[in-house]
Amino acid sequence: MSRSYAFPPGGLPPQTEEPAQSGAVFTPAYAFIPADTQRGITASLLPGWEGTQAWIIARPLSGFAETFAQYAVEIAPGGGSTAPEPDPGAEAGILVAAGEGALALDGETHALRAGSYLYLPPRANWSMRNTGTTALRLHWIRKRWQPAPGLTPPEAIISHDDDLPVNWMPDTDLWGTTRIVDPADLRHDMHMNIVTFRPGGRIPFAETHVMEHGLYVLQGTARYLLNRDWVTVGPGDFMWLRAFCPQACFATGTEDFRYLLYKDVNRHPSLTL
Repeated sequence: MSRSYAFPPGGLPPQTEEPAQSGAVFTPAYAFIPADTQRGITASLLPGWEGTQAWIIARPLSGFAETFAQYAVEIAPGGGSTAPEPDPGAEAGILVAAGEGALALDGETHALRAGSYLYLPPRANWSMRNTGTTALRLHWIRKRWQPAPGLTPPEAIISHDDDLPVNWMPDTDLWGTTRIVDPADLRHDMHMNIVTFRPGGRIPFAETHVMEHGLYVLQGTARYLLNRDWVTVGPGDFMWLRAFCPQACFATGTEDFRYLLYKDVNRHPSLTL
């Protein structure tokens, strides 16, 4: 299986480009943030990080998303952070899109490359450094871990996309999920998965459920149903789905359609707003 990991293009489009052609959409049910909008002037610097810029493409908003923040982080050679997470209650899911780096975790160092896949629990003692000669690019999802009776925070997980199987849906090998976390482990209140559709694969019904989603397209193309709108999506596009927003898709093109998926799981909904 050929794999690639899209990332914001940065830079600046030419002055002749028509802004409305990007197709960006923000509605009460979903947001669609195309790759073409993720330019250099929309990136931010982060306290505690050196030689680093980040596109913050999702964050909690009143009346919209509630559970997570999602970043695309670009670290220059030699850059990084010894204090990357400002919230001690936050957990992290990280996918390396490009470059080489080192994760220091609880006194041990782990080499990172494109496809490295991490879960870091709350209060983990970790740091990140670019050890290569090109930019280290990360997709970083942050969520505050939600305690529950009888459960303790999970341990850290360090894996790689190449080492994990695609779990195909029943009766099909066209739609499947790569999972870094055991879905039966109730300690985890978020999942960061890679979803794969082979050409012609589809979600054959309009999923409508309580889980909030962030979807970053890593490779390939598809038509994606967002609420009542069918949207053409491709590498670097981001979709942000509010709880109960209907969704479905069918893969187009000749290569696999793959996206990084966030969802909140395994907890009772709060009965207060």
